[in-house]
Amino acid sequence: MNLHSLFRRKKISDIEAEQAESSSLHKILGVRDLTFLGVAAIIGAGIFSTIGRAAYEGGPSVSLLFIFVATACIFTALCYAQFASMISISGSAYTYTYASLGEIFAWIIGWALLLEYAVSNMVVAIAWSEYFTTFLAGFGIHWPAWLEIDYSSAREAYEQIQAGDFGDYVPESVSKAAHTYNTAPELGGIKILFDLPAGLITLLITFIVYIGIKESKNLSNWLVILKLGVIILVIIAGAFFVKPENWSPFMPNGIGGVMGGVAAVFFAFIGFDSISTTAEEAKNPQKDLPKAMIYCLIICTLLYVILSLILTGMVNYKELRVDDPLAYVFGKVGMNFIAGIISISAVISITSTLLVYQIGQPRIWMSMSRDGLLGKRFSKINTKYKTPGFSTILTGIIVGIPAMFLDMQFVVDLTSVGTFFAFILVCSGTLYLDQKGETKKAKFKIPYINGQFIIGISFLAGLYFLLFQTNYQKIIQEKPLVLIFWMVWLGLSITALKYKFSLLPSMGILFNLYLMTELGWSNWYMFIIWLVIGLTIYFLYGYRKSKLNNKV
Repeated sequence: MNLHSLFRRKKISDIEAEQAESSSLHKILGVRDLTFLGVAAIIGAGIFSTIGRAAYEGGPSVSLLFIFVATACIFTALCYAQFASMISISGSAYTYTYASLGEIFAWIIGWALLLEYAVSNMVVAIAWSEYFTTFLAGFGIHWPAWLEIDYSSAREAYEQIQAGDFGDYVPESVSKAAHTYNTAPELGGIKILFDLPAGLITLLITFIVYIGIKESKNLSNWLVILKLGVIILVIIAGAFFVKPENWSPFMPNGIGGVMGGVAAVFFAFIGFDSISTTAEEAKNPQKDLPKAMIYCLIICTLLYVILSLILTGMVNYKELRVDDPLAYVFGKVGMNFIAGIISISAVISITSTLLVYQIGQPRIWMSMSRDGLLGKRFSKINTKYKTPGFSTILTGIIVGIPAMFLDMQFVVDLTSVGTFFAFILVCSGTLYLDQKGETKKAKFKIPYINGQFIIGISFLAGLYFLLFQTNYQKIIQEKPLVLIFWMVWLGLSITALKYKFSLLPSMGILFNLYLMTELGWSNWYMFIIWLVIGLTIYFLYGYRKSKLNNKV
């Protein structure tokens, strides 16, 4: 093994040759289908569930956080779009990084994306379960409480109440969870608690994805139309119950409270990148993929900002620490009919998000397998249904079982670090290929704005604000990871002077890195553990079996 071989790149010409041979998948997706897949992925558990947790942290000002995170995503989406117009093959950021920064980074990103997609779907499955049981309760059918919650959430709620952590005001969701823990059946002295609906819906969606992309596309399109209709209904109906006094104070917990919702808000935007995993099933991927990514981000950002203001205007932000905030706020104002519609629609529409991620993850495995980094079974296409059968089934198992036993907040936090890392490397890969002159043939080109001086000047302005306008010592003590951000910004400023870096990809790197430093240590610990496991597999298997191994 030598150091150079770790950074061996897959030539774009070789990828283009693979594209010509990749006829085993059905090419049926148009720009509308791709946009709807993006909307289906982005507007799911984020808008029906995690938006409540973000609002609880930041209050009404969480709407600003949605804009901030959307900005980072738009810079990143432009980089994805340029890559997609050059490399129209399944694999998303994994394939793009392989063609730019080299194999070791491609493996890391592929491994991180497996975590992102699997964990994201766990959150979606858990959120689906919450709305499903609420929906059943509306018809007088009460699902056993011990079969709709994970053990750790129920136990934590019970211990918090016993310790008096909430004082006089105990959120209804916490009280219910504690009661469930106290009354749950036991086996050998251990409480039996797991989220059965989350496992069942994962099983159903895995079956649909397994039998074909056409069936998946048709279902996704109908579910997205329904989803958008419900959200528009919520916005219109909710506007009549907005009380402006609920928006004051607009930033009750300061900037720290706003940024405390980064993981939840960023999770709400994850999904636009999943469009690129279906490149081989798109009719005209080089033109349609870039359009779809931009369209779905614009649509979803507008809806998120408006909806967050409606929710925090209808009730006090302190009441939004629930897994079904949309249904909760309408029940709170006495509009149980609307709450019922939301619960029914959420059950149906969150399913579309689950569907998109279950489509995406097997196709990343398929791409890694084609390159020799994973076993051949991962890329085997079912001859009848034209889908990666083994990878699809394995995805269902990996998502469905943990979804029944893990806490939603833990899972939301876990998914963000790897995704930020993937986004940063895609933006970095764009800069690298620009310097190599390999983006000239791209059918979608990021507008070039010379960042030679702008990046450095903005660094000096930001440093001045940090040192002279804020208590920087406190910031560094509370969030020491921010030092990494400032060091990278300095390095980027220096290299931009020499290489005249394009501004937009550079901003994508900085925005994503800053948001990444806002995440807690627990996110980083879990990501590092996941990364160590992945690198171990790579050096024991992937490095030796790589198809590029004999070409270096």
